[in-house]
Amino acid sequence: MIRKTSGEKAFTVFNYTFFTALCIAMIYPFWHVIMMSLSSMEAAMAGGIFLYPKGFTLDTYAQVFRNHQIWTGYTTTLVVTFGGTILGTLFTATTAYALSKKTLPLGAAIMVLVLFTMIFNGGMIPNYLLIKNLGLIDSWWALILPGLISAYNVIIMKSFFLTIPDSLEESARIDGANDIVVFIRIIVPLSKATFATIALFLAVGYWNDFFSTVLYIYDGAKWALQAVLRFMLTQTNQAMAQAGVIVNATSNVTAGTIKSASVVVATVPILIIYPFLQKYFVKGVLIGGVKG
Repeated sequence: MIRKTSGEKAFTVFNYTFFTALCIAMIYPFWHVIMMSLSSMEAAMAGGIFLYPKGFTLDTYAQVFRNHQIWTGYTTTLVVTFGGTILGTLFTATTAYALSKKTLPLGAAIMVLVLFTMIFNGGMIPNYLLIKNLGLIDSWWALILPGLISAYNVIIMKSFFLTIPDSLEESARIDGANDIVVFIRIIVPLSKATFATIALFLAVGYWNDFFSTVLYIYDGAKWALQAVLRFMLTQTNQAMAQAGVIVNATSNVTAGTIKSASVVVATVPILIIYPFLQKYFVKGVLIGGVKG
């Protein structure tokens, strides 16, 4: 057994102390929001630190789920997240697979154009005009298409495809497989970790996106969940009442508890999904970064 010097022991203690404090600093704000959302109106108005629910009640969540915008927001966000994640992963994979082939005509030039988009883009106004001229304003496609492919995701997946031995594809082609069969039967099964990583990137991006709704969606019934949350956090009690949320003494809720519950409702689903994909996350990024 190798003995540690006093300096190494001190460094280990410092590391544990520092990262424990960092974790607490990152976790507590969200924990505070959850506990406050489960607390009574009197406790919320009194303020303070919420390490546990004070005057436990679910009245706040009952009021939040009475807000019809929460349900329409969930519908929009679920459709956009699932649709965008599936299509985005598919298009990213097919684009990266083509660019990973040295036989692709003008492949180097196309890759330069892909990299160019990481540095420069058309800007907000040209993007808005493009979406408008395509007739996508007030449609779910306006929330899906702009974030479908990113150069960063293409580079990660392309880098992984370059690590797959060419001999595997050559063997399949000898047996008569075409490009589509090779991709589906060989490349995809070998790339599960990278696919999961890209899917996680896309899902989190779509779930947290509210600015696209602000730009492209005028109809409140088509707002994404994060845009609804933003509305709830910035509006007055009167505006909440118009949305079906009653904030007064008889309802046992305050604007603060309503906002806390809205944050929890909008955040918990993606937190539940993340652990199932987290095991692929580091593996996929490391594998994708081996070769460029």
